[in-house]
Amino acid sequence: MGRGLAGLSRFPSAAAYAVRMSIPGTSGVPAASGTPAAPTASDFAAYVATLPRVLAGAAALFRDAEGRVLLVEPNYRPGWALPGGTIESDDGESPRQAARRETLEEIGLDRPLGRLLAVDWVPGPDRPPLVAYVYDGGVLGEDDFAAIRLQEAELLSWRLVPRARLTEHLFGSLGHRVLAALDALADGSTTAELENGRPVD
Repeated sequence: MGRGLAGLSRFPSAAAYAVRMSIPGTSGVPAASGTPAAPTASDFAAYVATLPRVLAGAAALFRDAEGRVLLVEPNYRPGWALPGGTIESDDGESPRQAARRETLEEIGLDRPLGRLLAVDWVPGPDRPPLVAYVYDGGVLGEDDFAAIRLQEAELLSWRLVPRARLTEHLFGSLGHRVLAALDALADGSTTAELENGRPVD
């Protein structure tokens, strides 16, 4: 077992720390000479700080009646993307919550999302690895497209792109991830497990 899971089992929950620290004689002071002190909250925080980092993001896959995919054009990097972004995990946000929040922020649509279509593990040479989640956003109608309001601070435009041209707009693993999500959607299969956009054998 890796040091992350094995090491975490040595520490009680935050709630347990709060109880211990509120009861006299239970704040980590040895009960008798020679008895090791229990781990403290600061010990736990220091340990967590040594664990490997993983980035996480979530996006929604929206289509029109013809099956074209809704893409957005960021102003801070080349290429296009699905509506989505970083999971605010430090604030307790889940991947599904993040995809819905980012969709509202980026294109102004607040819609419940369907099933999880793909999970992609994407290593990077200059950053920690990324875990990317793709959810089914459903089929949008004319009224939905008319209601789109772009987040002008980050996005330049949006467009509908047919499957055959997706990799012209979505670079690297992202293009393969979206194609795998479309395949999972079309055949009703389970969530696609991917590494760098490719199905895991």
